[in-house]
Amino acid sequence: MTVAIIPARGGSKRIPGKNRRDFCGAPMLSYPIKAALASGCIERVIVSTDDEAIAELARHFGAEVPFMRPKELSDDHTGTTPVIRHALQWLKSHGELPEYTCCLYATTPLLQPQDLVNSLSILKSSARHFVFSAARYTFPIQRALLQTAEGGVTPFDPLSIGKRSQDLPETFHDAGQFYWGRSSSWLSGEHRMFSDSASMYLLPDHRVQDIDTPADWRRAELLYQLLHNDSDHEDLHPHR
Repeated sequence: MTVAIIPARGGSKRIPGKNRRDFCGAPMLSYPIKAALASGCIERVIVSTDDEAIAELARHFGAEVPFMRPKELSDDHTGTTPVIRHALQWLKSHGELPEYTCCLYATTPLLQPQDLVNSLSILKSSARHFVFSAARYTFPIQRALLQTAEGGVTPFDPLSIGKRSQDLPETFHDAGQFYWGRSSSWLSGEHRMFSDSASMYLLPDHRVQDIDTPADWRRAELLYQLLHNDSDHEDLHPHR
């Protein structure tokens, strides 16, 4: 069995109510739910939340909310992994532990169903414990700059600042959309996501956008509109 777990707590300070806020005509939370259901490779979609309004919204779009997340896992300092483990422990206690679990973030309107299918296939055919979405840095991070306390500039890496881009190794970052893992690996804690226990599933730059600030939100809307060419927001184009 395969399960998607979407952490979606009620408290959000930088963008208040962002999980329920309208994004291009639909609530933000609806996008990962619909993508997971449209993928055909995920049998259950579970939303882990501490908020009754989010729970009602999740059920409206076809997800399950079989439990409410406890307060101790709903503050600003709780990481994602404890939330996923809590959900899996609940499923295990009810005799419903899946073989594969996908953590989906709630603010992923650019998520494509086919990426979920492809990345699960990679996990199943490998000895890795996790497969997660990633993207290439568009500029070599070794040539990053820092601002000094006096307002001047200093290289982040003085040994690399003068090198050509093509002479520097490619670097990647977590795209923040999905994290497939074997449920046993999520629960055991013996293997780490960002290690040799995992593989990256690379996404194109134009389908990756963190949404932490109002400016991020607006950029994500523009990317979504460009990708969908002003088509109806319920058409997820799973085979593009």
